[in-house]
Amino acid sequence: MSTKTAANRYARALFEVALQEKTDLDRVEQDLADFHDLFDREPTLKKVMLNPAVPVTRKRAAMVDLTARAKTTTIVAKLLVLLAERDRLVLLPDLLASYRDRLLSYRKVVRAELTTSAPLDAATTEAIRQRLAQVTGNTVTLQTRVDPSIVGGLVARVGTTVYDASVTRQLEKMRDQLAERA
Repeated sequence: MSTKTAANRYARALFEVALQEKTDLDRVEQDLADFHDLFDREPTLKKVMLNPAVPVTRKRAAMVDLTARAKTTTIVAKLLVLLAERDRLVLLPDLLASYRDRLLSYRKVVRAELTTSAPLDAATTEAIRQRLAQVTGNTVTLQTRVDPSIVGGLVARVGTTVYDASVTRQLEKMRDQLAERA
């Protein structure tokens, strides 16, 4: 089983338990993020906790102590201790990402990426965001980026769906149509 698959399973279970126990979903996400950040800030801790040569009992004890000191929510503390016991703390980054995706989906929020050839003003960006919200039926968080290679127009990516209204794509379509006629 791949690490992404395993992380997705843990994230799904965590999310379902958090819903059942009516735990603050944002707090769960924050606790996971805090431990992820702790591992990034403390490379020695990360190295020890991810090292297969370190006995699992020591990792478990360290995680129990860390979660108690951090006043982590009960379900996150139990999950982190379980991951330490199973020597699966390496899943934490993917688990956090998967949990965040589940939280957004639960709240009916989708991420969209808007690519344009030049920066857009705030009003135009907001109008596009609202239109994407209408099309998807969800709240949209929009990330913008500029890519001069699309010449003009825009490309909106919502999940796996791509709305390509770029000049480059229109030129490609014209070229294909002309090639078919020739």
